Amino acid sequence: DKLKDLLELLPEHDLPEDLKSKNCKRCVVVGSGGILHGLELGHLLNQFDIVIRLNDAPVQGYTDHVGNKTTIRMTYPEGAPLSEHEYPPASLFVAVLFKRVDFNWLQAMVKNETL
Repeated sequence: DKLKDLLELLPEHDLPEDLKSKNCKRCVVVGSGGILHGLELGHLLNQFDIVIRLNDAPVQGYTDHVGNKTTIRMTYPEGAPLSEHEYPPASLFVAVLFKRVDFNWLQAMVKNETL
């Protein structure tokens, strides 16, 4: 019931036009485990049409290794940006919700409440 109530609070949105128009021929998912450190693959990762980054792994300061392009950032609420300057405005933030507290977070965000 809580999920149903929350979904009714959310405005309906589609993907941003620049994402909808992409054919998504070449996509890459970049995790946060640090395995890319030292490999200097940033230039290669930036060439993908869509770059999906997981969790709150830093990009700044590591661009030689992980690139600087972010199309979609997927993370749990605790990894949500604290400031609008943390993620590029052209990227899409996707909150991955699965715990009860995650849904409380979403409600607080939608209703502009303190969590």
